[in-house]
Amino acid sequence: MKKIVSKMLSGACVVAMTATLLTGCGGTAQLAQNGGGDTEGGAATAATANAGDEPITLTVFSQLANYSGEQTGWSADVLKDKFNVVINIVPDLNGTLQTRMESGDLGDIVVWGDNGTNYQNAIEAGLLYDWNEDDLIQDYGQDILKYFPNALEFNASYSGGKTYGIGHGLASNNNDLQDFFYTWDIRWDLYKELGYPEVNELEDLVDVFAKMKELCPTDENGNPTYAVSLWPDWDGDMVMYVKSTVTAFLGYDELGVGLYDPTTGDYYDCLMEDGPYLRALKFYNTLYQKGLLDPDSMTATWDTMSEKVSSGGTFFSIFNYAGESLYNTPDNVEAGKAMYPLTPKNATPIVYGMSTLGGNRLWSIGAKTEYPELCMEIINYLCTPEGRMVMEYGPQGETWDYDSEGGCYLTDLGTKTTADIETPMEEHTGTFHDGQLQINNITWALDAVNPDSAIGDSFNWRSWASSQLPAQTDIEADWRNYTGADTFNKYMLSGGYRVSPASTYVASTKSEEFTTKWTQTTTCITKYSWNAIYANSDDEFDSIVQTMRDEANSYYYQECLEWSQNEAAIRHQCEQELSLE
Repeated sequence: MKKIVSKMLSGACVVAMTATLLTGCGGTAQLAQNGGGDTEGGAATAATANAGDEPITLTVFSQLANYSGEQTGWSADVLKDKFNVVINIVPDLNGTLQTRMESGDLGDIVVWGDNGTNYQNAIEAGLLYDWNEDDLIQDYGQDILKYFPNALEFNASYSGGKTYGIGHGLASNNNDLQDFFYTWDIRWDLYKELGYPEVNELEDLVDVFAKMKELCPTDENGNPTYAVSLWPDWDGDMVMYVKSTVTAFLGYDELGVGLYDPTTGDYYDCLMEDGPYLRALKFYNTLYQKGLLDPDSMTATWDTMSEKVSSGGTFFSIFNYAGESLYNTPDNVEAGKAMYPLTPKNATPIVYGMSTLGGNRLWSIGAKTEYPELCMEIINYLCTPEGRMVMEYGPQGETWDYDSEGGCYLTDLGTKTTADIETPMEEHTGTFHDGQLQINNITWALDAVNPDSAIGDSFNWRSWASSQLPAQTDIEADWRNYTGADTFNKYMLSGGYRVSPASTYVASTKSEEFTTKWTQTTTCITKYSWNAIYANSDDEFDSIVQTMRDEANSYYYQECLEWSQNEAAIRHQCEQELSLE
């Protein structure tokens, strides 16, 4: 097994955090080990006090949401039953954050896309609730205190000494890796029919996709097929799918206006000649020129992309959640059609280390809420093993449960919903997909050990003892025989990969003036990147890239690059100093 991993040094990254966060390493000296336990038998909870009354509507402002409006379906029923609440989700679209900041009211529960400038500005403006004020977390967040004391201490280290939230993707130790989600899913039935052509480099896929289109020119609805369908919803400083392809192929992680190698600390800016971002950009332009890129990609949404994948309109995804998770319905698999991982032989996809400190997507509470106790109770519930399981799989007893040995298992309905999220929920309105919590953030890492499992199951159903079954179909058996692996994660671990280790790195804040410069520059990069994808010739592609480079430099690219390079150095220091052992 070829494993690429940063050399980790013992000790912790203990770097003083100033109010302006001049460095990115959060202090981790002696993290508090608070006591825990559930709240049963204690003082009356906010939910108890609300029982029998008209439901309370809470506004959840989420920078991660792709949905606007009242939550519906099974998760709405769970929240109504447990807390007598209705949640109204507000996504961060077209200046919504700025508008809410100016109004002084972010909402009741606030979910952040990162812990950088916007979050810091909200603290400075007094728009977030201190979780220790009036013993809020002590009275209503006992499970958070029990399971995640390190994460609370870490949040305080970069939040001016007070705790305003908790990060995502939490684990009970720093030693384990998450499952891969950059899994290079490909239409395996078509790949098999082509005779398993060798794929060494990213560019080798172009010819494979062209031959797949010859085999399968239309989807089940009679529409043209494509290698891949992109979507711009999640673009940030660069085009998301382009930079993520670098992450999937080379294992470099997005950071500022470029990509960061967690193995060496090297930094590759997105406009560098023959750099990884432009290589991936050219790959998608080549697909477009050959009629293999969905021409609706620039205007697509997550939902429209998902519909195309589900109906067989694409052959490939670098992400498992936009590949096999959407396509491998029981009907498709039983018909001998499926998407399974096929990593190019020279790829070193990234895999993320789990952390007790939490990631940068934060759960917090708005300072203007009338219901801080209820908000804390809800976040606390999501941090319980039960809450994590329910929000991943649905109501306990309906879609999943524990067997006589204390292990996790999926019910018949749960087996259907994990295979096809459009499965109707028997005791709730709509499908499983309709009821998924649209806040779009997590608490526990999916691959963290579930404390409620008596046999050490994680929260990830694929790793449960109850899920380790022989191949259920001929197409699955063929993939297993070809790869020599019986699970996707074992296959990914059998090849090269890079580990992005847990660390105390927190992005430095940007001044208001620099934020304006940053936005102008990155908007230019994203705009011209899409234009380059849609170039009709190589010469046009090169011309657009040069225009992107010239215009970005006419803005403030060099300042943005210097900031990003400095952040890469800080992050590398933090990763070296926080041992995973």
